[in-house]
Amino acid sequence: MVKKEQVQYTNISAPHIASPDKPVLISDQTYAKHMNKLQSAMQKEGFDAVVIYADKEHGDNFYYFTGFEPRFEEAALVVRQNGKPYMMLGNEMYKMHQYSRVEVQPVACPYFSLPNQPMETEKKVAELFCQAGIAKGDRVGLIGWKMFTGSCENNALLFDMPHYWISAIQENIGADGKMENAARLLIAPDSGIRTVLEADEIAEYEVNAAWASQCVETLLKDLAPGKTELELAQHLHAYGQFTPCHPMCATGARFGGAVVSPRYKKVEVGDAFTTSMSLRGGLTCRAAYVAKTEADLPEAARDYVDVMARPYFAAAATWYETVGLGVTGGEVYAAVDTVFPKSEYGWTLNPGHLCASEEWMSSPIEKDSRATLRSGMILQMDIIPSRPPYGGINAEEGIALADETLREELKRTYPEMWARVEQRRKYMMEELGIQLKPEVLPLSNLAAYVRPLLLDQERALKVVRD
Repeated sequence: MVKKEQVQYTNISAPHIASPDKPVLISDQTYAKHMNKLQSAMQKEGFDAVVIYADKEHGDNFYYFTGFEPRFEEAALVVRQNGKPYMMLGNEMYKMHQYSRVEVQPVACPYFSLPNQPMETEKKVAELFCQAGIAKGDRVGLIGWKMFTGSCENNALLFDMPHYWISAIQENIGADGKMENAARLLIAPDSGIRTVLEADEIAEYEVNAAWASQCVETLLKDLAPGKTELELAQHLHAYGQFTPCHPMCATGARFGGAVVSPRYKKVEVGDAFTTSMSLRGGLTCRAAYVAKTEADLPEAARDYVDVMARPYFAAAATWYETVGLGVTGGEVYAAVDTVFPKSEYGWTLNPGHLCASEEWMSSPIEKDSRATLRSGMILQMDIIPSRPPYGGINAEEGIALADETLREELKRTYPEMWARVEQRRKYMMEELGIQLKPEVLPLSNLAAYVRPLLLDQERALKVVRD
C-alpha cells in the first residue's frame, strides 16, 4: 500500500502518448460467442427465454449482441435456448434488423415507436411477444439494465422495463409460467458473461478510452481564467462517437439553476473545477482547483494539496497496485479504505467498477466482496471523496486485466495498441512511481497523471519510495 508520506507534489513531465487514428471493429466471431455464451447460461439456469430491453439510454445489453442500440425508441431482443433470436423494433428502427451482428428474426412492433407515429396494427402487444417466441408455461428472464441487490425486496421480481411489456409477457406465459429478473446473466460481477471481454473488444475500447483522455488533456491545456465553460467544452468531442454519459465542464459552484451542461460561466482563479469525457470503453475525469500555487486557493482550503490531494493520490496508486488477476473486489476495497478511510474522506460509492460499452456496468469492488478479478475485465479507478470545505479531487481512468495468453494475442493482433499500453505502463512506473502487475493494462493516455493545481502545468503527484 502507498502512504500519503510517500506522495510528492513535484515537477513531472506530462505523458506524451499518441492517440489512435482509427477505431477497431469487433468481429462476427466475437458476436457469435456472445450469443453462444448467453444461450449456454440460459440452459444452465433453466430459462426457456430471455427478453432484453433497450432504449437510447439503456441499450448496452442489446448492443452487446446486435452492435447497435435504438436511437429514439424502445427495442427488445428475445432469445430462446436454441435458434435465431427475435428482434422487436418500432417504426424508425425496423430496418436495422438487417444490420444486426447476429442474425435475427424481425418483428415489427409499432407500440415501440415515438408518440403519434403510426401505430396501426391488428395485433395486441401480447400477440407480438407471442410472435417473438414467448409461449405458455415459459420461464422467462427479464433483462433491463440493472440487478437489484438490496435486501428489502424479492429482487428477482423487480423489473426495470415498461409495465405494458410485463403484462403482455405474463399474458403469454400464463399461470404456469414464471418471470424473474435475469440481468445477473449478463452483468453479475462474479459470473456475468459481459464482464469478460474478447481481445477485439478490449482493442476497440482502448481506442475510445484514449480518445476520451485526449479530449480532457486538450481541455486542461486550454484552461485559463476568463474562459467560459462553453469555450472549454468545445474540446469534449471525439469524431462524433457515442457518449455513454454526459460530458462535464463546470467551474466554481456546480448545477446552478439545475443546469448540468456547460454554461456561459467564466473560469476564475480559486474555482473548484470538474471535467469529464466518456466514450465506450473509458471515462476520463479530473476534479481539482483553478490555481497555480496554494496562495490562489480559497483561504479555508489552502492546505488542499496536503489534506486532500496527496492522500487521494496514495489511494489511487494503491488501487492500481492492488488490482490484478485472482484479487477479490473485497481486497481492493479494503486496501483503499485503509489508505484513504471512507469515514474520513467521505467517499460513498464503490471505489472502482466494471465498464465496457457503458461507463458503469456493475462492480465487484464492495466491502467483503469475494468476486474475483479476471482476465478480460475492464475496470475503472473511481474514488470520489467529499470533505468540505475542500473542493473535489478526482482522476478517474480505466484499465484492462489480461493474462499472458490475452496479452500475447493483443500484442500480436493489435501492435499499435500494445505499443501505447507499454508506453503508459512505463510512464506510470518510471515517472509516477506506481508499480503495476504485468496483467494491468492502462487504457487512458492520462492514467494516474494528477495535477491538483491546474494552472501549474509543470508539477504533478508521484510516489517516491526509499
